[in-house]
Amino acid sequence: MPPKKRPLLHALTVLSLLAGSAYLTVELRKDEQDKAPRAQAVTDTPLNGSAAGRPGAQTWERLKNPDRTVLRGEGGQVLATFTDRSRTATLKGPSRTFGESANTATRVVTEDWVRLMPEAWRAGAEQERWFGDWFRQYHGSQEDDLFAIAFQYVTGAPVKKDDKGIAYAGDAKFGPVNPDLAKHRGTPLLEQSDFFDYLGIPYSFRDGTATRPEAARYRAVDCSGYMRLVFGYRARYPLAPGDGKGNGLPRTANGMGRSHLGADIIPLSGPAPWYQRPQNIDLLQPGDLVFFKMDHHTGDRLDHVGLYLGPDTEGHKVFISSRKEVNGPTIGDTGGVSRLDGNGFYAQLLRNAKRL
Repeated sequence: MPPKKRPLLHALTVLSLLAGSAYLTVELRKDEQDKAPRAQAVTDTPLNGSAAGRPGAQTWERLKNPDRTVLRGEGGQVLATFTDRSRTATLKGPSRTFGESANTATRVVTEDWVRLMPEAWRAGAEQERWFGDWFRQYHGSQEDDLFAIAFQYVTGAPVKKDDKGIAYAGDAKFGPVNPDLAKHRGTPLLEQSDFFDYLGIPYSFRDGTATRPEAARYRAVDCSGYMRLVFGYRARYPLAPGDGKGNGLPRTANGMGRSHLGADIIPLSGPAPWYQRPQNIDLLQPGDLVFFKMDHHTGDRLDHVGLYLGPDTEGHKVFISSRKEVNGPTIGDTGGVSRLDGNGFYAQLLRNAKRL
């Protein structure tokens, strides 16, 4: 009587089913990876195949133009970037989708998390204690970064209050309505709303300068006030009371763009007052400040600033800023799409970029 083969057949059947299941799982993951996450303000759903969090050996590498250090994973993928003289660090993490459906169909899907380090980067800082402590806290963290903070002020953003009842986040406007269009160059909304105006609180700077908010400017920030709100009040980058006064982020776009702070990624070039549009913007990294020359009434001053987010789902380089046309922080299309590439309004008027 021949030996029974049924157990062997059962084993082969189980192995075949497992192999088929594994194949289908891989194919489904490939299919999911090709699809962008659905549009919403912010999601923390990881993209399949994310470089972040993979186990394996990690290496540090020095690169130039600009001088920087990158952390690479076992497969050579960049996990983090740290630029000399800059406190801004870009870390890979779970994928998020940023959008602003009230003003644009543009969406930014990104694995970049942009954070401020306690000190400016320098070669070899990865071996220093301060960095080790900071990196252990924020590598892989999903605590709000600069991008998450920035989108807490776009159209429809909900109000958030601290334990003192101060509304520190929520839909922001650009500035109060101009009561006399014959003045202030006929602009419909007035500039000069800073972060403390939005908050509605008095503020004392580190040099002792004290300021008081204007009631008409409550919940409003102009372009540079918005950057000071995000980088300074929320992320704790030092703030100066004005341009050329005190040590910290200056008050205006012109002061920021010409300051000694951080690393100049795209230097200002060409003759004043309009300067020259950069020929190459590939050096930009998510989290950079981008500066524009837009108004002939402001002489040789830079007069607009925004925060570079990276490519949108169509591959265009997108920034967020507070603007008159949309009345507040936006990546919207009104008055010109928020793109740095191509020949649109803002793309043609881009002049320089800085990594704080």
